[in-house]
Amino acid sequence: MEIRSAQQTDIESILDIYNEAILNTVATFDTELRTLEQQTQWFHNHGELYPIWVAEQAGIIIGWASLNPYSDRLAYRRTAELSLYIHSDYRGKGVGKQLMKQVLDAGLAAGLHTVLSRIVVGNESSIHLHQVYDFEHVGIMRQVGFKFGRMLDVIMMQKML
Repeated sequence: MEIRSAQQTDIESILDIYNEAILNTVATFDTELRTLEQQTQWFHNHGELYPIWVAEQAGIIIGWASLNPYSDRLAYRRTAELSLYIHSDYRGKGVGKQLMKQVLDAGLAAGLHTVLSRIVVGNESSIHLHQVYDFEHVGIMRQVGFKFGRMLDVIMMQKML
């Protein structure tokens, strides 16, 4: 498996992994599938400060991670929000751990200071992965999402780079 910086040619694979998560998980609170046009715009809104990395195996993208702007207010410029999604066939095999390390290292090198993650309550594997990389639990937002017919709580985790 190779972990590398995402390229424009990876956008469709990133989109496929993300849309599967929209349809089948509460890892994202998006409820409508993204289009290729939307994902291309998302890709171009990133850059050195907000990197995107992919995991590739045998020419297939099996996961991706990105650091995203937390807010458009300039005082938050050095704060990012982490996204991490793994193809359903490769979850639980260490791909997320490798991607997270790489994207956090890239964020530090780019000059980011703080990384935040919002994780749905009950996603113990994601919470554990964040704890491996020294994210701290900083709060719970109660009943902030509604998906699959139920209200969902979200844990906020934070890491200083």
